[in-house]
Amino acid sequence: MFDDLRDALRGFGRSVDPSDRRAALASMKDALVHARLAVQDSRAAAQVTERRLAAERDELATVVRRRGLAEQVGDQETVAVAERFVAQHAERVRVLEQKHAAQLDELALMEREYDSMSRDLKRAMAGLPLGAVGADHEAAARREVEEALGESTSATAAEFDRATRAQQREAREASAAERLAELKRKLGRE
Repeated sequence: MFDDLRDALRGFGRSVDPSDRRAALASMKDALVHARLAVQDSRAAAQVTERRLAAERDELATVVRRRGLAEQVGDQETVAVAERFVAQHAERVRVLEQKHAAQLDELALMEREYDSMSRDLKRAMAGLPLGAVGADHEAAARREVEEALGESTSATAAEFDRATRAQQREAREASAAERLAELKRKLGRE
């Protein structure tokens, strides 16, 4: 959903020419606005489904009540018709419940991605490296990698730690080089 912004942020983690920095940040801001609109559209769609589900539940309750009344009167023909409508409305309720649950899951995913990309954009605007992560995120990422591999060996953890430190070092070096180039340009030394 947010592939354009994610790609822009990934590219921003590498060294960006200072002259291209403003254009890249403007493009990233624009992509983030579109992402926010997509989140709002998804939220609205979930609300529409929720209203449809409530209406369908009301219809099901009405049909069940009518079937009960027909049974009390002993009208087997009306009971048979009511049974058919109960089955239809029950199936619609089931499908709408599944759809609503899926929409809520997708919305939660989109919101997490949006929040993550928003934080990355703020880091990029502040001139901070995107590759650096906090200790909590690093530990969670390590556990995630170990679970995905089905391993929890210390060798895997050590490799992950080395790779993470190397990535952080590269990001710091790129950021320092970028700031140095910007400073030289401001001082007119380049």
